[in-house]
Amino acid sequence: MKKRTRGILAWLAVIVLAGCYVYPYPPPGPPYYYYGSSSYERSWNAALDAMEDVGARIVSADRNTGVITGIKDGVESTITVRTQADGRVRVEFSSRGPSGQDPGLSNRTYQAYERRMGR
Repeated sequence: MKKRTRGILAWLAVIVLAGCYVYPYPPPGPPYYYYGSSSYERSWNAALDAMEDVGARIVSADRNTGVITGIKDGVESTITVRTQADGRVRVEFSSRGPSGQDPGLSNRTYQAYERRMGR
């Protein structure tokens, strides 16, 4: 009887101790970066440079309306830079042209813009 009780107590101790596992500390998260709000001028210049980075020829750039238009291989690419009511800057990218002719131009322009903005 004593052997059986000791065996049961030993198993209970093993089960209780198995439930007390302490997990290691989590790894540190990524560093915190604050980009701040983008100014209209910075966004405008980054958009102009992005258009040149993808090899588009700038046809018109009107800072007052916030519209930049360029052409590359027959595809017209437009970047629109606007200041919103809350002070943030909104930048939109669009392309149009013959079907199948450089379908990724807007995406490449956006990526070039993000690089120019340091993101």
